[in-house]
Amino acid sequence: MSTATTTKPADAPAAPAAGAAVSSGEGRIGLRANLRHIGALVRRNALQIKQDPESMFDVLFMPIIFTLLFVFVFGGAVAGKGNQGEYVNYLIPGLMAMMGMNISMAVGTGVNDDFKKGVMDRFRSMPIARSSVLLAKIVVEVGRMLVAIAILLAVGFILGLSIKSSVLDLFLAIGLSAVFGASLMWIFILLGLTMKTAQAVQGMAMLVLMPLQFGSSIFAKPATMPGWLQSFTDYNPLSNLADAARALINGTPVGDSVWLTLGWSVAITAITMPLAVRKFRQKT
Repeated sequence: MSTATTTKPADAPAAPAAGAAVSSGEGRIGLRANLRHIGALVRRNALQIKQDPESMFDVLFMPIIFTLLFVFVFGGAVAGKGNQGEYVNYLIPGLMAMMGMNISMAVGTGVNDDFKKGVMDRFRSMPIARSSVLLAKIVVEVGRMLVAIAILLAVGFILGLSIKSSVLDLFLAIGLSAVFGASLMWIFILLGLTMKTAQAVQGMAMLVLMPLQFGSSIFAKPATMPGWLQSFTDYNPLSNLADAARALINGTPVGDSVWLTLGWSVAITAITMPLAVRKFRQKT
């Protein structure tokens, strides 16, 4: 009995390695499947919040504490004694910008913590787009941000906030704050993927937050600041957002503040989103 042997042609393509198949699988994922994956991961993150209601404490109480603190402690000094009501219309739009930045910080610590627990390793072993994991986190955090802004506005109305423009302008101010806050989340995701611990992420985030928040037009008019600080304030994206929201709510000329804020949002996202996705793929 003779046995026939078959030989593989020399020019036949080699079989792809398992790792290559997994990595190339993301490229074959269509838009509909990608959106379905994002929706499933959003539901997973929302269920986590439901199981851990304490994770919403910052969203529920931070707007109340910050508003009362700044209105009644600093309002008289900034706007003059007895003029806290006038200061409310100046402060609340600025705090909308501040809420987005503070809540964005939680994304970085959450991503870092998920890697420590091994959750992200599980996600990366699944045939889903790597960006969908990060986009789902941003969708949930934007939802938390909108809840915080709603509470902030409710407290503002109680303290005398008045909308001197239209309801549409108010929603435009909220939407602008959400867009800018979502762009900042990519920065904090990148920090969460780069730093070794959640404490390090928080420490680095505070180094970024403090100068941007207090060196801006959120709490006081830049005209009262030293010249060198005014120059920093003029280029501070938080000042642009605060000025845009303030103009939309108070019915004053918007100028270039809206377009500058949108420009900052696009630039930050265009730079940090690819870096964050790449870091997510490579992180071990």
